[in-house]
Amino acid sequence: MKILVTGGAGYIGSVFVPKLLAQGHQVTVLDNFMYSQSSLLDCCGDKNLTIVRGDARNKSLIADCLKSADAIFPLACLTGAPLCNQDPLEAQTVIVDAVKLILEARSKDQIVIYPTTNSGYGVGQKDKSCTEETPLNPVSLYGKLKTETEKMILESGNAITFRLATAFGISPRMRLDLLVNDFTYRAVYDRFIVLFEAHFKRNYIHVRDIANAFILGLKNFEKMKNEPYNVGLSDANLSKLELCEEIRKHVKEFYFVESKIGEDPDKRDYIVSNEKIEKAGFKPKHSLSDGIVELVKGYKIVKRTQYANI
Repeated sequence: MKILVTGGAGYIGSVFVPKLLAQGHQVTVLDNFMYSQSSLLDCCGDKNLTIVRGDARNKSLIADCLKSADAIFPLACLTGAPLCNQDPLEAQTVIVDAVKLILEARSKDQIVIYPTTNSGYGVGQKDKSCTEETPLNPVSLYGKLKTETEKMILESGNAITFRLATAFGISPRMRLDLLVNDFTYRAVYDRFIVLFEAHFKRNYIHVRDIANAFILGLKNFEKMKNEPYNVGLSDANLSKLELCEEIRKHVKEFYFVESKIGEDPDKRDYIVSNEKIEKAGFKPKHSLSDGIVELVKGYKIVKRTQYANI
């Protein structure tokens, strides 16, 4: 297939694009390389890869990239609540308006597979898993914008949306701000962390399993289309305290304590059922433990050096 991936040089795209190329697809990546990342350099020898340096909000550029595409993966995003809060207008244009351009320009037979977020569930009911039927109640601007975009995409038809759990794991375009990645980094280098509202729960998924879910959707599009799917590890609905306990299994010196005062600005607290996508054939290959081991190893290479005590 001929596939367009916007934001294809990001954290997920840098894992996903090589998988598409390995399966023989012709891939066009549209990215503005805002972080000066070089994550796709090792793919440039593949004749099936085309790189377009540009902005996913450029109407004429999007129209041009769409001309020969069979499938579109709109990965371009300002990801996460802190980044969206920092520049709400930018977040609106990148998350919502850029996808509107794609939906307006695509033909009816061009398919869209879109990653949204299960943070749209906001605050769930205690001990009750959120399914795809659970009403969405996002508590952050990021969650609200992704929820709005998901609704728009599903209403347009010929699309699949994946409500991703919190991602973790090593990617050529690494992110240290994701919860598992961040806590593991702190365990390796700081050896301690102070937790706020440590009972808050969420679900997790390895970045390579996100890429595998995308490929599952591509291969089984007709069976899965026009539906949302939660994508996460069913055995990893964990509180922040439980996550730290998992990390300490691999970093014995890690000390963590819950503060009795203060609060976490991220109010998400929910558990998620991934039964629907599992019934569609999704089987995660990477456990949370696998990811922590991988991160500990990766942090021998990756280090936050700008402001550090060691």
